[in-house]
Amino acid sequence: MGLIVVSGATGRLGGRVARQLAADGVAQRLIVRDASRAPELAGAEVAVAGYGDPAASRRALDGAGTVLMVSAAETPDRVLQHKSFVDAAVAAGVERLVYTSFMGAAPDAVFTLARDHWATEEHIRASGLQFTFLRDSLYADFLPFMVGDDGVIRGPAGAGRAAVVAQDDIADAAVAVLRDPAPHARKTYDLTGPEALTFAEMAATITAVTGRRVTFQDETLEQAYASRASYGAPKWQVDAWVSTYTSVAAGELATVSPAVADLTGHPAISLAELLVRDRPSRP
Repeated sequence: MGLIVVSGATGRLGGRVARQLAADGVAQRLIVRDASRAPELAGAEVAVAGYGDPAASRRALDGAGTVLMVSAAETPDRVLQHKSFVDAAVAAGVERLVYTSFMGAAPDAVFTLARDHWATEEHIRASGLQFTFLRDSLYADFLPFMVGDDGVIRGPAGAGRAAVVAQDDIADAAVAVLRDPAPHARKTYDLTGPEALTFAEMAATITAVTGRRVTFQDETLEQAYASRASYGAPKWQVDAWVSTYTSVAAGELATVSPAVADLTGHPAISLAELLVRDRPSRP
């Protein structure tokens, strides 16, 4: 299997994976951009590199067998960063990449950032590396942050459904693949929650669990762009925000996959279960 390398180890997903591997006694190397923020884990060494720095990436990947490549932060040049890291992996003699992609990744995906994931997948396929693609659905963990101060989730999603997935389930699936990668070579897994919900149903679930009244307001495209104009974000980012909802309306995230259970041996966590688990305890 060779040395396991985990990128993005200071982030939510990479950090979860690194902690699980450490708890299992697995030696690993953590790739971070800032060594001072790297988690202190038994059996883990730290390498500093950014995806856009091919020389540093190659050094960080030296001697690696299997690498978890957590997708980079959303930027206009994310695909170029990804390609640079993949090329560095090839140059370093890495055997396989486990890449965190997105459901429905395609050149014509409604969700604009899913097109970036498709371009990255294609570059990995062409690289000659062994690979496994983990195509995540929307993070269930982020839904509470999509609620406005007025208790409303706004977006042009209509009655479309999304099988939102918990980050813990994605991490569990990634660990399972990293621990025994050979059976998963050249395979693609959709990682989803156990049910596909409309945003109205998600809002009702948040209300029921937290006690805070949350509703969903379906927007037109014009309303969606207007309601986000005050943030002063660049167009590519606003397009990504809006297309998160339109991709749901188009049915791109409605599939419910058994992959989480198949890979981890436990059922996927529902939105309600996640909210109950993470609800702050009252004194």
